[in-house]
Amino acid sequence: MDLEAELARARDLDVSELADAIESLGFECTRCGACCKGYETDDGDREPHTATIFPDEVRRIQEATNYDADGDSVAVASSSDASLEWRDVARPMPYGLVEGDDGLEGETFEWALQTNACGDCRFYEEDDAGKGACQVHADRPLICETYPFSVDLAGTSQPMGEAVDEAGVVRAHECEGLGRDISRADAAELASALKERAIREIEEAVAVSDAYSPVETGPGEVVVHDSEGAKSPDGSDV
Repeated sequence: MDLEAELARARDLDVSELADAIESLGFECTRCGACCKGYETDDGDREPHTATIFPDEVRRIQEATNYDADGDSVAVASSSDASLEWRDVARPMPYGLVEGDDGLEGETFEWALQTNACGDCRFYEEDDAGKGACQVHADRPLICETYPFSVDLAGTSQPMGEAVDEAGVVRAHECEGLGRDISRADAAELASALKERAIREIEEAVAVSDAYSPVETGPGEVVVHDSEGAKSPDGSDV
């Protein structure tokens, strides 16, 4: 895969054409929460929610959020003195890790949003009517901002499985909000974020590839390689 060539393609994406594609596919969020929650697999296991988050996105959420006094929920902070630790926001992407006697171990190449005991995104909550809400909506990662869409470029991620529909280079993934009317302004905003995400994902992949150096891990040890180098699960440098 020539990531530099794909990066050039991503930078050349026409936002107007992406917006045309999104308009043709249609979308309106129904707040069902399906893209924020874990799910049952065919064999009855519970698969946790898995969404990629960049290192700077982790820090942005840390800086923008704080625990309420009860310690159970998260609210927008009035200062930058965030109480969220790196582990509160992100976890090592499980792909590539193996289950050892002391838990997951090995090397992986991305961060995923942290989950709760049920496997749902830890920032997801539902009201009494069952409508979902993101507690860090204004600072949510690009992959969340652009779901259920992705672009068909090598080096970009494909959230929540294979595409169920497509228009040009825009792919649509399973979501009950697909096919609904979307305004041109909303489609353009989504298209702009989609292009930004495509560029960021490939830039991240290039930086990881350039910086990667194997790290020997022992039992129960995990190393995450991101665009800033090798890190421990707590976000500290290895």
